[in-house]
Amino acid sequence: MSEKVEVEIQGEDDQEQPEEDLKADAASESEMVAEEKDEAPSEVDLEERAKAAEQKCEEYYDRLLRASAEFDNYKKRTTREMRDVVRYANEKLFKEIINVVDNLERAIKSAEQEGKEDDPLLQGVRLTLNEVEKILERHKVEPIKSLGETFDPNFHQAMMQQESADHPANTVISEMQKGYKLHDRLLRPAMVVVSKAKAEEES
Repeated sequence: MSEKVEVEIQGEDDQEQPEEDLKADAASESEMVAEEKDEAPSEVDLEERAKAAEQKCEEYYDRLLRASAEFDNYKKRTTREMRDVVRYANEKLFKEIINVVDNLERAIKSAEQEGKEDDPLLQGVRLTLNEVEKILERHKVEPIKSLGETFDPNFHQAMMQQESADHPANTVISEMQKGYKLHDRLLRPAMVVVSKAKAEEES
C-alpha cells in the first residue's frame, strides 16, 4: 500500500511542475516585450535619422556634380590641346621654309635689277617660289599684310621711323622682311619702317 501512495504523489509533482515553467516562460516573454518597447526608436529619432540621410545624399550629389563638371572641363581642355597640337605641329618646319622663301625672293629681286628677265635660271627660281608658296598656303601659312597698314605691335616689328607727308603717323610705309602667321598664331613678325609726322607739324 505504501508504494502506491508514493507513486501517486510523484505523479502530482510532475503535473504541477510544467505549470510553473509555463508561468516563468510567460513572465520572461513579457519582460522581453517590455525591453523591445523600450529599445524601439521614437518618432523624433526617426526624423533626425531621415534628415541626416538627406544631408548625406545632398553632399554625395554635390560631389557627383562637381566631379562631372571637372571631367567635362578636362575633356574640353584635352580636345583643345590636341587640336592645337595638330594645327601647329609643323610650326618649326614652316619657320625654316619661310627663310628659304626669303632667299628665293632675294635672288629674284637681284636678277630683276640686273635685267635678267629672260634668264631660264630666273624662271626656274620663280617656279620654285610659286610651288613653295602654294604649299604654305595649303597649310594655312599666310603673309601678314603690312604696307599701308597701321602699325600693330602684335604683328609688326618697327626697325625704324621715317618722316612722311604722304602717310599718317604710325603707318607702315616700307617692309624690310615679310611676316607670316600660321592660322591665327604669329609665326614671324614683319620687320617694317613706320611713318612719323614731320618736325614742322610736330612743332
